[in-house]
Amino acid sequence: MAKANKKPGNKKPAGKGRHQISSEERNRFNMKVVTVDKCIVCKQQCERGLAYIKKMAEPGAIGFGVPCILTKGKAYK
Repeated sequence: MAKANKKPGNKKPAGKGRHQISSEERNRFNMKVVTVDKCIVCKQQCERGLAYIKKMAEPGAIGFGVPCILTKGKAYK
């Protein structure tokens, strides 16, 4: 099979336009998203969880869960 001819100089410069991602943001996608009921019974309540509990205590609040720092995994390479 023949390879498709690629035009030289068509690559994007590496590193430009990218922003640095903090380690917390990098692991954010590896954390489990928990609902308010899990945050309430948690033994080690974190700032994010306490803020979520406070937000959900208001009548009519709609929540989609919060990433749990206690369930974070390692980032993919």
